[in-house]
Amino acid sequence: MRVVVDLGCFPTGRHYPGIAHLLRVAALGLAEGFLGEHLVRELPIVAIDTETTGRDPSSDRVVEVACVRWERGEVVFRKSWLVNPGRPIPKEAFDVHGISDEAVKDAPPFAHIVPELLDALQGAIPLAYNAEFDRKQLMAELGRLSAPANPPPAFQKNADWIDPLVWARELHKLEKSRALGDVAARLGIELTNAHRATDDAEAALNVFMRFQEDTRLPRNYGAFLQEQRRLARAFESERIRWRG
Repeated sequence: MRVVVDLGCFPTGRHYPGIAHLLRVAALGLAEGFLGEHLVRELPIVAIDTETTGRDPSSDRVVEVACVRWERGEVVFRKSWLVNPGRPIPKEAFDVHGISDEAVKDAPPFAHIVPELLDALQGAIPLAYNAEFDRKQLMAELGRLSAPANPPPAFQKNADWIDPLVWARELHKLEKSRALGDVAARLGIELTNAHRATDDAEAALNVFMRFQEDTRLPRNYGAFLQEQRRLARAFESERIRWRG
């Protein structure tokens, strides 16, 4: 969705240029039904995490998905679903998340959890740590089925997901690691079962809420997404430069 919003300005600096001169700018990536001037901290947010058979969304499948929903300053819903991927779980994937073929042999296929999953995601801004991975995996799973008539923001093609990893690379750029567990530990956030979907989703949500206390983050939804996009582009450009 493309709309025009008033952004105002936020603290200036090398990575946070002043934008007071931009009275009106085009805000990209807004979820349908949400305005750019909405305060991020007041948005309903659903943190999402997936565990999979591998990293290729075209061939690998989801084995677990979790949603943790935040509204009005508190977690109001959390649920995870084990999913039978219809194929063996490779050892390298099992070594990451600990989900075995035995654990999912009686679990439903992804198609059977879709109605519940859509209900959990409806009306909330999606958030995930390293969001592109989870987004692509879920989009690929949904793409194998009939598209929902009224997709939630997580399944809207033009809606950006909030990604705390993008902000961790900026706010913790002097630290050696920006892995979720390491960032959470530095912020005093407990992550008991890393690489299990519910724990990772809730940790990502808590990391983001702690980041929201930093005055350098834009406060309204439209400006926040534009800065997140800028930081993601800058990181990708730097990564390509170092590879080249």
